[in-house]
Amino acid sequence: MKISLLNSGSLLDWVAGLLLTTVFFSAASSNAQSTDDCIDSLQCESSWIGMSGSERDMVFAFADDYKAFIHLARTELSFVAEAVAFAEQNGFEELTDSTDIVPGKKIYEVNRDRTISLLVIGEDAIQEGFHIIGSHIDSPRLELKGRPLYEDSEFALFQTNYHGGIKYHQWTNLPLALMGRIDKKDGTSVQISVGLDANDPIFMIPELSPHVDRSRNSKTLADFITPEDLDPVIGHIPVEDGGDVADQVLAYLGQEYGVTRADLVSAELSLVPAGAPRDMGFDRGLIAAYGQDDRLASYAAMRAVAEIGHPQKTTMAFLVDNEEVGNRNNTGAHSDYFADLLSRLLYAQLEGDYREPLFRRALRQTKFISIDVNPGINPMNPGAWEPGNAPKLGYGVNLKLYGQGNTANSEFIAWTRQLLDSNDVPWQTVTYKVGVGGGGTIGGEFSAQNIEVIDFGVPLLSIHTPYAVSSKVDVYSLYRAALAFFAYTD
Repeated sequence: MKISLLNSGSLLDWVAGLLLTTVFFSAASSNAQSTDDCIDSLQCESSWIGMSGSERDMVFAFADDYKAFIHLARTELSFVAEAVAFAEQNGFEELTDSTDIVPGKKIYEVNRDRTISLLVIGEDAIQEGFHIIGSHIDSPRLELKGRPLYEDSEFALFQTNYHGGIKYHQWTNLPLALMGRIDKKDGTSVQISVGLDANDPIFMIPELSPHVDRSRNSKTLADFITPEDLDPVIGHIPVEDGGDVADQVLAYLGQEYGVTRADLVSAELSLVPAGAPRDMGFDRGLIAAYGQDDRLASYAAMRAVAEIGHPQKTTMAFLVDNEEVGNRNNTGAHSDYFADLLSRLLYAQLEGDYREPLFRRALRQTKFISIDVNPGINPMNPGAWEPGNAPKLGYGVNLKLYGQGNTANSEFIAWTRQLLDSNDVPWQTVTYKVGVGGGGTIGGEFSAQNIEVIDFGVPLLSIHTPYAVSSKVDVYSLYRAALAFFAYTD
């Protein structure tokens, strides 16, 4: 993306020009990140420092592609649909029983419309292991209850539950889109997407105004908004023959989508922020968007695997559901789906020579990078972190060292350091304050299968809120790390 200074003469334009000029000037300085002193001392500068103009253009262009993708990929269902289109545009074929598992073959497989795996078959036999990047494609959101439609105060509303960890008050007074599907008893599915297009209506959870809520300042956040309060208004016009507003909404759903009240029981509908991803700051160095946890990592892995030609090891972007609720269900990382996929690939390559020990060998020889975002140092409260092990936006990918939970062994951490350093990918470490913070990833589910696993990440501001904030240079660094990992040769 090429950026030019504006000539309108306004103060805003002058400030933007000054900031951009400063960035370009900084890009002309030496690249401190790639020096041995920097790497060995762990005192590297921001990744923006020392960046050439062409490198900066690549960072911004990649960010534009990323924003365009996640604008549409707001749920697992929509992510998988967009990923299938991307895969087929980039030469991937859907895995079938007749697929030839030969070096260089690009294949993908979808599990129940909610997970997707993209693979490039390597030169080594499959029993020699994989190089896998795993991440999740679900994000915190509101979901409809089984019988959601009701009326109160002459408004039609949906009753909701929440998926993943959220702060309830952050979801009020926010334009929301409704996305997902309704499955009917006859086996047909109705796709729903309302609120992303500028001409669509939106939905919203209206909060009390300060004029009538004088006690709000004396309430704790836990009492301010409760989970049962998170019901969006979805209709207002009553039926002229005396029916209520909810009846009007139900009639609309029947006319527009051919569904009944009972069909909503078998619906998978999510309420997500309706706003598009946006650049943030005068210098446009940040991205504010819903769903960056963890579609940021999923997009980087997907882009990287699509650009690999003939890897030594079979490479895979393994993108799963339900991490935010404990990796459960048959589309989460805790299911047997991964083992099922691996065994089928191994059998397709070996046929009558397939043996259980070869399957186990493939697991033991696999290297797995589990990528998930984590909170970065926040200017509102930098003291939430122990500074020496705190991740900072603009400083590259994170090697996560938890002190509890899934932590890679020292030899795999050293291997990863060498991979990143030899490819000039900036990195940092992250460990939460002892006993204070932390969150799960999918890493532990695969480490339990005797796979070498390391947890990666990039830092975000406002994680688990309707709009998280990433640094464009970190997004690009994660993509470069994924490329290096997939292209690695012994």
